[in-house]
Amino acid sequence: MKPHLVLSLTLAMMTFSCQSTGTQNFTDKQRRYPRVRTAIQEKDSLLRQLFADRGLAYPPEKIFIRIFKQEKILELWAFSASEDVFKLVKHYAVCRTSGNLGPKRREGDFQIPEGFYFIDKFNPRSNFYLSLGINYPNRSDQILGDKDEPGGDIFIHGGCVTVGCIPITDEYIKEVYWVAVQAKSNGHAKIPVHIFPTKLDTQAIAQLKSAFPNDDLRINFWRNLQIGYNWFERFRRLPTISVNQQGMYQFEE
Repeated sequence: MKPHLVLSLTLAMMTFSCQSTGTQNFTDKQRRYPRVRTAIQEKDSLLRQLFADRGLAYPPEKIFIRIFKQEKILELWAFSASEDVFKLVKHYAVCRTSGNLGPKRREGDFQIPEGFYFIDKFNPRSNFYLSLGINYPNRSDQILGDKDEPGGDIFIHGGCVTVGCIPITDEYIKEVYWVAVQAKSNGHAKIPVHIFPTKLDTQAIAQLKSAFPNDDLRINFWRNLQIGYNWFERFRRLPTISVNQQGMYQFEE
């Protein structure tokens, strides 16, 4: 075999080995924890059947979480490679909410954030059974929120108490957590989490304007979120999202 072919093959094998080891290490680390093992034992077969019923591969390569505060719903979506779209897997009831409609802007305001985030923490020993952290404050929150104390430590978790997090009970977090572990293990490093005040169709915006008649800042923020909401509703795919200097979200293919 020619030397350059040997070198290419060696490098390819090293890359595959490193990727496999990294993936396996994350899964193995999670399996060390009793609550994760319980989640696998109790929920893996259920999830496998649920994905099969939806015509989706399991375990998933990509997932997406969407949350509506007013409706108290968390949606779990998974990507269908064959159809090139996300498909709804399951609705989960949000057990309790705190604060009001509107974004989180400072520490101690009890608000659940609104905006476009991703999962950045996995806590298998949470005080609330299992928990998935989101990257609040993101760039938009840093610009529009309190510069010194914007708050933090926002999680999707078990139990049924909250001061700004999203609790979905211990039984449901077992499912969402284990699916998220598998998606991350399959290479989905930043699992998107979109949080909205409500389903932002045209009628909802009119109702929000009526409920908050003198709050242009809040209404303009919701109109900005509506662009991302409508994008997914239309295409069942996620746009690339950035933040401009004014803290507003921008969307592109």
